[in-house]
Parts: sequence; C-alpha cells; structure tokens
Amino acid sequence: MSDHANLQGHESPYEHRVERTFGFIDLSGFTGFIDAEGDGAAVDVLDHFRAVVRRLAARHGVRIAKWLGDGAMLVGVECESVTEAVVAMEDEFQDGDAKLALRAGLASGPVILFEGDDYIGQAVNMAARLCDLAQPGEVLATKAMLSSLMVNTTATDIGPKRVEGIAEPVELVRLASRPDRISA
Repeated sequence: MSDHANLQGHESPYEHRVERTFGFIDLSGFTGFIDAEGDGAAVDVLDHFRAVVRRLAARHGVRIAKWLGDGAMLVGVECESVTEAVVAMEDEFQDGDAKLALRAGLASGPVILFEGDDYIGQAVNMAARLCDLAQPGEVLATKAMLSSLMVNTTATDIGPKRVEGIAEPVELVRLASRPDRISA
C-alpha cells in the first residue's frame, strides 16, 4: 500500500490508470519571433494559433488540456481523433498564412488522472519530448500508437531514436495527411 493510502486509511485513487492519447504542439521559433517582431505581432500570432487549435480540436472531439504559452497539450480517449486533429493543425499552418511553423509530438498509454484535471505518466512525457524533438513542420509519434483506423494519416517509419529521459530507444514515425507532406 502506498504512503498516500496509508495516510488516508484507504486505497489511493491514483493507483488506477486510464488510457489516453496526448498531443503536444508548439510554435517553432516563437521566442525569436517576439524578439524580432515585438509584442503586438506575438499576440496576433498567438490569437491565430489558439483559434486554429480550438476549432480543430472541437471538430475532432479532442480536449485542450492546457495552454503552454506558444503551445498546447491536447488529450483524447481515441488515438485516431488526437492524431487527425494534430495533423489537421499542421496542415493548416503549412497551407495558411501562419508566420511560424508548428511542430508536434504524440503518444498513447496508461496514465494517472491526477485530481480530475491533470495527467501524469510516460505517455504525457513521451508526447512532450517528441514535440521537443520534432523539427518545424514535423509531427512525430511513437510507432506503438499507430492504428489501422488512422485512414486520413500517412505514417513513415523513422526507426528507433533516443528520446531524452527515456532509457531505451523508441520506435518513431513521422505523420502527415498525405505522403508528399512528410519531409525526410
């Protein structure tokens, strides 16, 4: 029994995990953009970013768990909907008049739902680290989360890669809406 459970005199509510998929998205180069263009331009970019994220998250049934300055943490029960939402966001930033590129990381797995509104676990950490690892315009995901239901997404295997904070190399894929969107 955990220390938390012993202190409370009952089973810890954090010993039970839920399956979730996480997407971390980030505007590449935002710090330099603020420095070069100023606060007003930064606010305009963030307004556009958040409007796109809200619209596409809602369309795909994905929850925006939290805003992270020039990024966001997305969460969903089904990996297909989170994946398609993030890939759609990437498409919009590539095709539209966005001043900065988007990058993203996705992972799925069992996590602790902490106090009803936060998530703790390897899937959260993995998605965040993959976002950090992604290049501008790139969506990275663990190969393990791929599903045959992802009919609107193309995956290209990029093999095992070292991910900060993870002991063993992780099999990764690069995701896009079409094969011609996947950069080498």
